[in-house]
Amino acid sequence: MSTTIDVPESSNVAKGKAIAVAPARPGGWKKGVAIMDFILRLGAIAAALGAAATMGTSDQTLPFFTQFFQFEASYDSFTTFQFFVITMALVAGYLVLSLPFSIVGIIRPHAAGPRLFLIILDTVFLTLATASGAAGAAIVYLAHNGNQDSNWLAICNQFGDFCAQTSSAVVSSFVAVVVLVLLVIMSALALGKR
Repeated sequence: MSTTIDVPESSNVAKGKAIAVAPARPGGWKKGVAIMDFILRLGAIAAALGAAATMGTSDQTLPFFTQFFQFEASYDSFTTFQFFVITMALVAGYLVLSLPFSIVGIIRPHAAGPRLFLIILDTVFLTLATASGAAGAAIVYLAHNGNQDSNWLAICNQFGDFCAQTSSAVVSSFVAVVVLVLLVIMSALALGKR
């Protein structure tokens, strides 16, 4: 009880040749770049927020003979460290506010508008983070080594905990700077290749 069905071959199709059609992926490599962008933004938020919080909580008090006469070192004693805390908090706030645009980049990987908006603002906040990190690094360097020409003494011999906290905050800010550089490069590559 078998049935045979004859299907005549069309004369338009040559025998022995198969046409392979690969299905097109909707996002492609740009979707992967957008997902990596989102993950890097989360890392940059942690680094910037950690830098601001670490610097903002850095203080140390040394008693000198009595409780009424004390030496104190805190971040608000240095205007550069105040600038550092404010700018790193602004960078962290910007990165939090940029997360929805990054999600739009995941959903619509070929949309150039959100990516162009992010690359412009990422560059602005990269500059701000670099400026505050460099300014903080200069003061931390002076705290560790001093400057004999200006009669600035190194204070890290006495205020070890304060110097350790400020140094780790500066390192964390430079981690945020490196992540922002990677974000700008990735966005530029994704915008450049169509």
